[in-house]
Amino acid sequence: MTAVDARPDAPGPATGVPPFAVITGQQVEEALRGRERQVVDLVAETYRLHDLGDTVNPPSSFLRFPDRPTSRIIALPASVGGDVRTDGLKWVSSFPENVAAGIPRASAVLILNDHDCGYPIACLEASIINAARTAASAALAADVLGRGGPRPTRVGFIGTGLIARFVHTYLAGTGWAPDEVGVHDLSPESAAGFRGHLERAGERGRITVHDTAESLIRSSDLVVFATVAGEPHVHDPSWFDHHPLVLHVSLRDLSPEIVLASTNVVDDVDHCLRANTSPHLTEQQVGHREFVLGTLADVMAGRVTPPRDRTTIFSPFGLGVLDVALGRWVYDDVARRGGLHVVDGFFHELRRHG
Repeated sequence: MTAVDARPDAPGPATGVPPFAVITGQQVEEALRGRERQVVDLVAETYRLHDLGDTVNPPSSFLRFPDRPTSRIIALPASVGGDVRTDGLKWVSSFPENVAAGIPRASAVLILNDHDCGYPIACLEASIINAARTAASAALAADVLGRGGPRPTRVGFIGTGLIARFVHTYLAGTGWAPDEVGVHDLSPESAAGFRGHLERAGERGRITVHDTAESLIRSSDLVVFATVAGEPHVHDPSWFDHHPLVLHVSLRDLSPEIVLASTNVVDDVDHCLRANTSPHLTEQQVGHREFVLGTLADVMAGRVTPPRDRTTIFSPFGLGVLDVALGRWVYDDVARRGGLHVVDGFFHELRRHG
């Protein structure tokens, strides 16, 4: 492979085939490190473009396996307009059994395509991009949905994997400094490991490991669900009587009773109410979508305002446009620093008639 130091200026058919580059996870991590605020701003702008219709975000496709029912691989195609002008596809797998084998549950790659000629221009390691855009979306929602009031001082995490770690990083990187941080996981080892991460990351709030989800929820003003749950496991609305803000990142933790007792904000209504997410199960139960107040973009634009006397739940399905926008941002950053690893001759047969 050859390293190059310039971004192709959107080459199309008239200027030839663009080079194809590979960007490693280390390069992605280096591009994103310490730039949480910039990434959150990018996610906010991408939500605005999506709200304006300047994106294409088809439904995700789920590849499931009869012999491995807990595992799946998801394809998220997307196109982003505005200044991004890039198309792409994220291919992300979730194999929960990996954890017992000592490797991460999820892995992913992101393919970026040139907007004009359609040729792929890069393949990026995308588990970090996936975690970063998810965390940035959560951090953005935490601020937008809490607009006008003080930030919660008691933050709790249910589920303690990579996504939880990134959400904490993005909250801290955008100025959150809670007095207390609660931790709960079905695996005591995972909970202890996450507590160790928080301590190494310099968390100044008092860290408490909770034995039950109920204890954590009742003692938190901001609750982050980042589990691998495939169906609701939290059913009692009374646990939320103090009306916390809930970042329901993992989408399938809450029963329809809790969803109906709360104000619900999503990233995209049609995308979120499918694939048996908690909002989708709620729609199936009641036969309508009136329990959804609107999208995060609606709140950002001032079209809707969550009431303060109810629990507010943000359920982001995870839009592919966020992956493409952030992937392009990483690609451009790596190119500017001369780090693109171009695969020479990747596109071989380029003559129409041989």
